[in-house]
Amino acid sequence: MGEFAQQLSSVASSLARRAAAEQGGVISGDIPTHWNPNNPFRLWVIQVVIIIAFSQILALGLGRIRQPRVIAEVIGGILLGPTVMGRIPHFKDTIFPQDSMATLNLTATVGLILFLFLVGLEIDTRLLKRSIKVSAAVSIGGLVIPLGLGAALGVGVYRQFISETVNFGYFLLFTAVAIGITAFPVLCRILTELKLLETQVGVVVLSAGIGNDVIGWVLLALTVALVNATEGLTALYVLLASIGYTIFLLYPVKWGFHWLARRTGSLEQGSPTPFMMTVTLLVVFVSAFFTDIIGVHAIFGGFLAGLIIPHDNGFAISLTEKIEDLVTILFIPIYFTLSGLRTNLGLLNDGITWGYIIIICLVAFFSKFIPCAGAAYAFGFPWREAGAIGSLMSCKGLVELIVLNIGLQANILDDRTFSMFVVHAIVLTFVTTPLTLLFYPPKHRNPNVIYGSGRKARQDPESSQEKSSPVETDFRTKFALVLDKVEQLPPALALSQLLISDGASSTTASGASADSLKEKEALDASSSPSTPRTVTIDALRLIELTNRTSAVIKSQEADALVYNDPIISTYSTFASLNNLSVSASLSVVNYDEFPESIAEHAANSESQMVILPWARGTTSILDTDNGDAPLRQNRNPFDRKTATQDQTGSAVYSEFVRSVFLRSPKDVAVFVDRGASIGSAAAGARQHLVLPFFGGPDDRLALTFLVQLCARASVKATVVKIEKNDAGDDRESLVHDGKVDSEAVPGINALTVAAADTVYGAFNTQTRLASDTADNLIWEKYTNPDSHSLPASVRSALKRITFSTKSSAKPLHTAVELVKAEITAASSTSSPTKVIVLVGRSRRMAAEPLGAELRSLVATVGAQLAGSVPKTIGDVGAAFVASNVDASLFVLQAAVAVPDEAL
Repeated sequence: MGEFAQQLSSVASSLARRAAAEQGGVISGDIPTHWNPNNPFRLWVIQVVIIIAFSQILALGLGRIRQPRVIAEVIGGILLGPTVMGRIPHFKDTIFPQDSMATLNLTATVGLILFLFLVGLEIDTRLLKRSIKVSAAVSIGGLVIPLGLGAALGVGVYRQFISETVNFGYFLLFTAVAIGITAFPVLCRILTELKLLETQVGVVVLSAGIGNDVIGWVLLALTVALVNATEGLTALYVLLASIGYTIFLLYPVKWGFHWLARRTGSLEQGSPTPFMMTVTLLVVFVSAFFTDIIGVHAIFGGFLAGLIIPHDNGFAISLTEKIEDLVTILFIPIYFTLSGLRTNLGLLNDGITWGYIIIICLVAFFSKFIPCAGAAYAFGFPWREAGAIGSLMSCKGLVELIVLNIGLQANILDDRTFSMFVVHAIVLTFVTTPLTLLFYPPKHRNPNVIYGSGRKARQDPESSQEKSSPVETDFRTKFALVLDKVEQLPPALALSQLLISDGASSTTASGASADSLKEKEALDASSSPSTPRTVTIDALRLIELTNRTSAVIKSQEADALVYNDPIISTYSTFASLNNLSVSASLSVVNYDEFPESIAEHAANSESQMVILPWARGTTSILDTDNGDAPLRQNRNPFDRKTATQDQTGSAVYSEFVRSVFLRSPKDVAVFVDRGASIGSAAAGARQHLVLPFFGGPDDRLALTFLVQLCARASVKATVVKIEKNDAGDDRESLVHDGKVDSEAVPGINALTVAAADTVYGAFNTQTRLASDTADNLIWEKYTNPDSHSLPASVRSALKRITFSTKSSAKPLHTAVELVKAEITAASSTSSPTKVIVLVGRSRRMAAEPLGAELRSLVATVGAQLAGSVPKTIGDVGAAFVASNVDASLFVLQAAVAVPDEAL
């Protein structure tokens, strides 16, 4: 009988003996921590809560030093075992009594089967075709030599620590597998977190890791079959049965599963139906049951079941998302706690033992590092890339712990040698990330160089072509649009429509080839000044990288996912219908690295402006119907009164926006959707732009951008230059040394969690004079176009703009009143008109410090303003938010090189 079947039998026997329990529970004096075979659930819950708490707390700390989650789970298990917590009197007998282990073991085994199913599902054999020659060399070198040295190492370990009752040959085979195997799941997460998955280093390591992982599992299955067999002929039968079942599962069952997935529509919709989920789980557990009863561990059945899952149209990703959280949060920590309960570092109490631990670590590392790095170097990789490949291939992690536990359960290892190998697995997993960064830091990565076909590297042919320098012009023609969630589509579509000029070429379509785009740019560059230049948008789809397996699979399949992602597809369709030139890319990175990815994308794509849509907040329905009135069956939901939460109060997204403002090497525009999206694309819809011009580089950018947007015939604008005529006490600023004076601002929430402000260098006499001169020049240029040589498109746009100047002692109050008057005027027109306010962020070199007036305005209107709002969108934008102006905001910041100390 297999181990899984024995666990089922043990639990069933325990449950069969259940009698009626005391109904009073703790009220009757029952103690939940006492093991009660009639009701094992209570103690099981206590055990699970302790296990999850330990693993989560350790993961938070170790995650900050970029260690994979498996390290926290293994260390948490060791801490709960006899090494630390087990030394507390009666701890083990109370929390983890021996009688309760059957239930906990069964739970862990079920979770392990599902986890190995996810591991198999994560392996995409299509990756083997990428850089196949160098990957094969690295895989063979990283498997043959470690297997040989692992067997040689096993000779010494066997003679020093292992009982003679253990078969010598089986032990050597096991140690060879333990040294030679590579932890593919942990490897994927490290590659993704270090942004190496799409580099050639990542491609080679991933392909080689797949080969090592599959062969390692095959050898481990052979070892278990040999150990469980009573004689050689039985082992042969077990091996033949395993081979036959593998062929049966990978061919007829796989074909049938794919046919059923297509027949039920699961592949077409990219998500399994409930029926397909039922079939999938049955296949997993039946496969595990079969491999268990033929004498191979049940986890091999789960692993094989994962290999038959199709990866088409995101089906594997959707399937993973449905089960991964339960597995990774609940089941896997339980398994590693059981492993930790078997690990007793107190047994490592002499110099010989620690000497062998050091030898095991050195042999396991260098037997992988030297052949893998050497193979990569022989194929033309520089020493840094080769060193990174060797370091990554030496990773052990979770798979190694599974191998060791199988060896302990099969009595190949005793408690001492098990603990020795656990220490080696932790050490090698821990050093993988630091060594990779040491060999291959980001500053030495060149994605445009291709290695692997000889000693001489070659340039990527697409990147070797000379890139034309951007044309110096007031108008921006190339934008980087950031999309990280579906809620951003409405504002993204609204602002994209504004960017399309009436004279845009009807032949430009979404998804145009690189050659056609270059020809179009060359044509635009050589055209006359009166010809509108084609606007190109580079859409960047960002997906958060988490500890979930589905996020790692998304990162692996990013090239295909960009064509199937619903957000990209929706935006591309809109662009195609509006003759807008769009290119798209997708990146899976940690949320904290979103700003860096945006800045890198903007620089690489040579975009002139980064646009961030800020989606509206949550909308709730205000039910004003009379409760006694009859229910209307055919009621339009958009006719009901609603209330929308102000999105600028989000401290998390505000911090993200500020980080983009700080790190972007290009101009940045944040479109704060406050109501202009719905209906803005309706037939006959018009937009009216309003710009209160205070001066400074950000306001000058806003003015130039407003003129560009007015190239559309349906867009009109009002620009008012507001001059402050009485400084008074208003010279006092809201910001002092980067901190908000919240005590002086009754309406600003001082408890808002917000990062440091992005306040840049203050004015001096020279910079103020230069900025004032630039303000006067651009104002005079657009208000007196006849005195300047301007393109016909600009002159046409200026005809739809009204310029005026106002002098006020309270410029913020004046700006708010101006916008409210424009909104009132727009609502009274016969044609639908939406008002959008353009403002400069003006956290850098603002013409006038408006912090004191903002405090006064907030107190006057009685608004509650989050402390992050003025930091994020500036004092002028914060004034419109505090006044609850019913208009969307376009907050702009001109490009500036800012040192890191500004954070």
